[in-house]
Amino acid sequence: MTARAPLPTQRNTSPLVMAFVRFVVCGGGVGLAAGGALVLLGDRVPLVLSNAVVTVVSTVIATELHSRITFRSERGGWRIHLRSGLTVVVSYAFTTAALLVLHAVQSAPSALVEQTVYLSASAVAGAGRFALLRLVVFAPATARPAVPATAGPIAPAPAKPVVVAA
Repeated sequence: MTARAPLPTQRNTSPLVMAFVRFVVCGGGVGLAAGGALVLLGDRVPLVLSNAVVTVVSTVIATELHSRITFRSERGGWRIHLRSGLTVVVSYAFTTAALLVLHAVQSAPSALVEQTVYLSASAVAGAGRFALLRLVVFAPATARPAVPATAGPIAPAPAKPVVVAA
């Protein structure tokens, strides 16, 4: 009779690793779609402008996904979008600079080369965004000490009546 192999034990993956995996899946999916949109707009619109439009639209979509799926945050609204948008300013500058350098080095790169440069720059910028989103934008609120609702002195509670049984 052969011995059965032990059942694999369930690994407890850290919440940080799982959040990063969700970030990569959500952000990567949006990034791939953005790359496709950039190719479609590339012949019709100047590169810097098309990258700006694609960046803004993809940021709004990605912020919603990161809020709901990546960080499972209850926080939402335009304030979160604005904060997240600030993290994209650096990403925009980084991806645009990478594409401009590519076009300076190679006057007519193929779509494959352009996409490789764009997606590589997006991946580097994305790692930085993950850190900022996790530590700043979607960071859990810190515990605050309880503050009394009244500003004045607290009045003592009224005395309870004493009931004497006869």
